[in-house]
Amino acid sequence: MKIRILGPLHAETNGVPVVPTAAKTRQVLALLALRAGQLVPVTVLREELWGPVPPRSAHNTFQTYILRLRRALAEGLGGPEGPARARQLLSTGHGGYALRVTEDDVDAFAFQRAARAGHAAFSDGDDESASRLLRQALALWRGPALVDVRAGSALRIHAAALEESRMLATERCVDAELRLGRHAELLAELVQLTERHPAHERLHAQAMVAFYRSGRQSAALGLYRRLRRGLIEELGLEPAPQLQRLHQAMLMVDPRLDTDTRGGPPTRAFDLYAA
Repeated sequence: MKIRILGPLHAETNGVPVVPTAAKTRQVLALLALRAGQLVPVTVLREELWGPVPPRSAHNTFQTYILRLRRALAEGLGGPEGPARARQLLSTGHGGYALRVTEDDVDAFAFQRAARAGHAAFSDGDDESASRLLRQALALWRGPALVDVRAGSALRIHAAALEESRMLATERCVDAELRLGRHAELLAELVQLTERHPAHERLHAQAMVAFYRSGRQSAALGLYRRLRRGLIEELGLEPAPQLQRLHQAMLMVDPRLDTDTRGGPPTRAFDLYAA
């Protein structure tokens, strides 16, 4: 069975889609997939569906969702043994249920593995490997995590953690590629990212460096002014000291901004003027 949650929910067995259409049944499948191979207590599943105070009918209704999910799995597995194999795939344990798949079967875990390897390569100063591994990790995303699944408390936590990991992988990948001198190739991506995250200072630092190294100093300075104006209007805050020093370095045309940093310590764009 293969399950994708980094975007719209998708699941298939033997190439046959088995994603249920009912909203709460989709929640059950998503939460079980995120706990691949682990026993998930019924209490946790019920709270995901109904919150801390489930209705009186929760027990029977929940059993209906499990039955529907097993039926969908059986249809995907096919053949006369389909129902029995579905019960093995979605197994009953002591006080809970487990989806008997491995982490290799769920895209979220594949993303995390590739991202960890990319972060390690970056820390080792291997920017080529960091870029390649982090791009592989990010390519697994097809939209926001669980974008078409109604989320209760548990799924919201999982989705938020995955999105934070995605952002960190994006930042680290861009830092590696800036160190590799790919500033011009990064401009379009960074424009989109800063538009999507107008108060994200680390992304703005990266975009400023990419514009500056591409010979577009005015665009880099304009990006800083827009960020500063937004932070003051929305939060009453000035940009971080690192970003203020980066801005001053650009005004002064500091030659260190043009230095090829490969071979040096793996410094993030945001930290070029950390001290």
